[in-house]
Amino acid sequence: MAFFKQLRRRSKASFHTDSKTAAAKVEMVGKSSSTIDTSSHSSITPPSSIKPTLSSPNLPSLNELNTDASPLPPAPAAPGAVGGSSASSINGVYRTPSSSPHAPRIVSIADNSWVHQKVLLVYGQVGDPRNHPLDGNLTVFHHQDNFPSTGWPVTESHFKALVHLVPGPNRLRFDFISPKLSTGSTHPAVHSQWICINYLPLVNTPPLQLVVLLGKDSEGTYDAVPERVEREGNDLDMAIRKYRTAAYLWQAFTGEQMFRNNLGRRCFRFEEEWQSGTLSRRDIAAGQMRNEAKIHIVRTDKTVAELRDLNIAQQNKNAQKKDELFTIAKEAVRKHFNTRPGQKQYVSVLLLDSHWDTEQQIITGHAALGSGGDDIKMAIFGSHSLQTYPSCLEEVVDAFSDCTRTDTDFVANDNGEAGSNWESANIGIGAHLHEVGHLFGCPHQESGIMLRDYVQLNRSFLTKEPFCTRTKAQGLKVCLPNDECGWHRLDALRFRFHPCFRLPSDATVSSDDSVQVWPVENGKILFTASSGVAFMELYKEGDEFCHTSIEYLNSDSSSNGLPKQVTITEGELRMKLFGNEKEKKKKIKVIVYSGALGSYTVEDVGALKSKGSLVKLPKSQTGYKSGILGFSSMDGSEPQQLLLECAFIATKLLTSIKVYHGNALDGIEFCYEDMTTQLFGKRGGKAGGDEFVLDTRRGEILLGFYVRAGLWIDGIEILTSLGRKSSFYGNPNGGSGHTLIPPLGYKIAGISGSSGSWVDGFSLIVQH
Repeated sequence: MAFFKQLRRRSKASFHTDSKTAAAKVEMVGKSSSTIDTSSHSSITPPSSIKPTLSSPNLPSLNELNTDASPLPPAPAAPGAVGGSSASSINGVYRTPSSSPHAPRIVSIADNSWVHQKVLLVYGQVGDPRNHPLDGNLTVFHHQDNFPSTGWPVTESHFKALVHLVPGPNRLRFDFISPKLSTGSTHPAVHSQWICINYLPLVNTPPLQLVVLLGKDSEGTYDAVPERVEREGNDLDMAIRKYRTAAYLWQAFTGEQMFRNNLGRRCFRFEEEWQSGTLSRRDIAAGQMRNEAKIHIVRTDKTVAELRDLNIAQQNKNAQKKDELFTIAKEAVRKHFNTRPGQKQYVSVLLLDSHWDTEQQIITGHAALGSGGDDIKMAIFGSHSLQTYPSCLEEVVDAFSDCTRTDTDFVANDNGEAGSNWESANIGIGAHLHEVGHLFGCPHQESGIMLRDYVQLNRSFLTKEPFCTRTKAQGLKVCLPNDECGWHRLDALRFRFHPCFRLPSDATVSSDDSVQVWPVENGKILFTASSGVAFMELYKEGDEFCHTSIEYLNSDSSSNGLPKQVTITEGELRMKLFGNEKEKKKKIKVIVYSGALGSYTVEDVGALKSKGSLVKLPKSQTGYKSGILGFSSMDGSEPQQLLLECAFIATKLLTSIKVYHGNALDGIEFCYEDMTTQLFGKRGGKAGGDEFVLDTRRGEILLGFYVRAGLWIDGIEILTSLGRKSSFYGNPNGGSGHTLIPPLGYKIAGISGSSGSWVDGFSLIVQH
C-alpha cells in the first residue's frame, strides 16, 4: 500500500513537471517568428502617411483561428552566415530563433492584419536607411509555396513588393540578400522575416467587371513594335494577361491608398473565375489553374474600320458625335451582361482596336472617358500603350524601369508624355485608372490620379526611378511613399461610402441617399440626411476644383457613425475658405454628400439665407422653408403655399390625408375632425384620391414625407410619429428619393411649392 502511495506521489509530481514543460513548449511553438520580439535595434519611424497599427481590429488574429496550416519550408542555412535565416522546427512549426538586424521590416502593414484583395502592395525597410543604406534583393516566399516566389529590388534599404495571397491566413517569408553583407562564403548571407496576412475575399459587393471590346471583324491584335511582337506576341491572349495584371495593380494601389487615408483596408473587387493562371510566368509555363479576374470578351456590331473612324473628342475637336464610341461600347456591354432595369454594373473597358495612325498622327478607335451615371457605370480606354504593360507580377519592375524609347513608326507617344516604355506604361495603366475613378463617381481634382499625377504611377511599385523623357531629367534615386502619386482625399472619401468598397463590418446604408437643407434662424444652415452627412466640399467663386472640405467621419473607419444632422453658419464657411468671415462679397458654393453618396448643391450660400426662405406665420412667428424639390418649370406652373391650421390652432385635429395622383402627384388634401380641409395642388388623377387615416386615439401626428422627385414630384409617401408609413402614391420609380422630416427641435408648419398640370415643386415649412 505504501508502495502505491509513493508511486502515486511520484506520478503526480512528474505530471506537474511535464505539463509545465509542455506548456512552455506550446507557448514557444505558438509564436511565429513574426510575433516574437527579436528586434536588436530601434526601428526607423515610418512615413506619417503609413500607419500599420490601423489594421482591422474587429477580425480575429491568426492565433484565434483553429487552423492547421502547413508552414513554408525553412530558409536554407547559409554556411558561415552571420545572423542567417536558418530555422528550427518544433513539432512541424518553423520559427526563427533569432532575427538579424538586416532582416526585412514590413512598414506598411502589421502582422496578422486582414485584407480583402488578392495582390497586396507592401513597403518596408532593411537595416537603418539613415546610417547604413543597403542595396540588394528581396525574395518573397508565399504561403505553403502555393504561388511561385517573386524577387524585388532593395534600394538604399527600401523595398516595395507585390504579394499574392490566398484566402485565409498567409504565412509569408521575406528573404534579403546583399553583396555588402557577404562573409566571404560562396553562399551569401540570407536575412529573413516572417509575417502573416489574412485574406478574406469579398463576394457580397458588386465587382468591377473587366471587358475587352473588339469590332465584329477584329483579329484581336494590338499595336506593338516588331521586336516585341516577335518576343511575346500581340494577340488577344497576351492582351488579356496584360490587362489582368494592370487591373490587379489598380487594386493593389487603391487598397494601399485607402489604408493610408485611415479609411480601412478596403478596395473594389473583380469577378474571378477558375482558369489558367497568368499572374506568374511560371503558372503559364506549368498550366497552373487559379481563381483570377475574369476578362469578358465583347464584340460590337461595328467593324474595326468603323470603330477607328470614330475620331471623337480627344482626336478631333470638330467631331459632331464626341461620345459615340462610348455609346457604342455601353450598348455592347449592356447586351453582354443583359442588365435588368435598376441593376447596376461597374465596367472597365479596354478598346483593343485602337490604332496609331502614322499618317494622321492620331490614335483612332480610342477614347478616354468614364461616367458614373446611368445603370452602366463605365470607363473606356484604348490599347495603344498595352504593349508596355507587364503581363505578370515578375514583369512589373522591368516594365516600370524600361527606358527603351518609343518608336512612333509603330506605336503612339501619347501626347508626348510616353517617350519611353516605362512612361507609356504609366500613361496607359494610370490614365485608364483615372477613367475608372470617373466610373466610381470622382470628378477632376486639384491633385492625384484625378488630375494627371498618374504620370508618376511607377513610383508606387518601384524604389528607384529611371530617366524620364517627359521631364528630361534623371528620376528619383529612391522612391519613398511621400514621393508617390495617390488618390485625392476627396476621392478616398467617395470610395469609403461606395457600394463597391464596402466591408463586412460596415453598417447597413439607408436606401435614401438624399440630403436636405434647412436655412433657419440666427444665420444657421442645417443639413439632414437619413444615411448621415459624410462630408462637404466648399468652393470659392470661380474655383474649378475643390480646395477646402469638411468631414464628419467617425474615427472608426469600419462603421458608419455619421451625424444625421449638422449645423453650420455662413460665417463659419467664410472663415474656413478665406480665413476671414468678413469676406462677404464673394459667393460660396457648397456640395454636401450623404453616407449613401447622394448630394445637395447650394450654388450661393448667401442667397440661401435670403428673405425667400422665410415665411411669416401666425402670432408673429417665423417659419423656414427647406430646399425645394422639383424644378417648378412646367407650363402654367404657379407658386403655392399652405400653412397647416393644426400647427397653430390647438382645437384643430388632423385626422386623415388624401393624396391625389396618377403617374405624378396632383395634390394633397389635409382633413380635420371638424370636416374642414386644406388642399395643396389639385384634385386630379385617380378619382377621389387615396386616403390615409391617422390613429388620433394614440396621438399619431404627421412626421414628414418620403418624396420622389425629378423635374416634378413623381409621388409621395406619408410618414407618421408612430413610425407608420402610408402606401406610396404616384410613380414609385420616378425621379430620386428624398426624406423630408423636420430637423431636431422643429415641426411641420406647412407646405410650399408650385403646381401646374400637377405638382412640380415641393418643400416643407418648419418652425420651432
